[in-house]
Amino acid sequence: MKMTTQDILKQAKAAKRILAKLSSEQKNDALLAMADSLIASVDEILDENLKDIEAARGVISDVMIDRLTLTKERIEGMAEGIRAVAKLLDPVGDVLERIERENGMVIEKTSVPMGVVAIIYESRPNVSSDAAALALKSGNVCVLRGGKEAFRSANAIVNALRKGLKSIGIDETVINMVQDTSRQSANELMTADGYIDLLIPRGGAGLINACVKNATVPCIQTGTGICHIYVDETADVDMALSIIENAKTSRPSVCNAEEVLLVNKNIASEFLPKLKKLLVDDRKLNPVELRLHESAQGIIDGTPANENDFDTEFLDYILAVKVVDDVNEAVAHISEHSTHHSEAIITSSQEAAEIFTRDVDSSSVYVNVSTRFTDGGEFGLGCEMGISTQKLHARGPMGLRELTTYKYIIRGNGQIR
Repeated sequence: MKMTTQDILKQAKAAKRILAKLSSEQKNDALLAMADSLIASVDEILDENLKDIEAARGVISDVMIDRLTLTKERIEGMAEGIRAVAKLLDPVGDVLERIERENGMVIEKTSVPMGVVAIIYESRPNVSSDAAALALKSGNVCVLRGGKEAFRSANAIVNALRKGLKSIGIDETVINMVQDTSRQSANELMTADGYIDLLIPRGGAGLINACVKNATVPCIQTGTGICHIYVDETADVDMALSIIENAKTSRPSVCNAEEVLLVNKNIASEFLPKLKKLLVDDRKLNPVELRLHESAQGIIDGTPANENDFDTEFLDYILAVKVVDDVNEAVAHISEHSTHHSEAIITSSQEAAEIFTRDVDSSSVYVNVSTRFTDGGEFGLGCEMGISTQKLHARGPMGLRELTTYKYIIRGNGQIR
């Protein structure tokens, strides 16, 4: 019989004590077994993924179909991500601060797991393995709730991970998959006081806003990425073109893809025609649609931008383009329109770089680097639970450390106050 969401929440809460008893070595063994089981289950996972893809055709865009699609290589990459997490230092039990008081009392601020971490995500089934691996290594029980478009794929992945745990005698209830993909189950997780210690939504603005608005459990804002690149007048043009091509076209359906380009007015007449040639004229497959602010319309041809284009996460081969006076106007534009995810400046000016990095208030700010690097794996975190765009308690890619909190452990020999 299919378990209800409430059944799963009760099971997850009970599993906290099971997971808390595991040593770092046991957790690493569990991760390696999960990775091996994932590889051993490739055929079953791909079969279920094919069913998801067939059901999604005509319902979601081709770009989002790519996001949903699994291949043998992608599954191998997921397994490697789990193995990478196994190699990372376990943050649980770290003494973050030690204070010795005059009365002999010793206070240790000690890193501990959150407890039960719930993740609501949409059409990216690989999130299932990333989230499960990070949760387990950081000592957290996870409750995964995937979207209906990717449910078969995600469920097959979780079954493989649980099979790996079972093979080495670890209770599989430390990883849980919600079987209901209706809004009701999402609402149950958002209001699961006493069961969920941290809720992380990974998806579009609608999902994140719903969680922030309705959750009564602690919730992290993640994901929505209106990412900007500003090309300064001192920029190396070839470098700028290469970075923009990567940031926009390498995988436009992800949150760290560029959505807005700002170009300094002093190089716009030279730079924008080269940009159009690269992203539009020379691209036979998936040319980029340029949505042009009036400041750019007299320089190149494109689609006139409407009032919403600079506030839209396209997740597609679309780029909003504006010409600005200088780095200060670029910063002002970003301040008004950014979702505080990732922004980049391409420049040879140390002064401009300092202004940009000081004044742009986003979780990741780049100088002469593509925004596509905002990723847990690329940051050396193994993989990520999500990209936090808020400031409390985590910001940017969330790895093991961001899945812990702390408690004070006080030792003495009879002190009284």
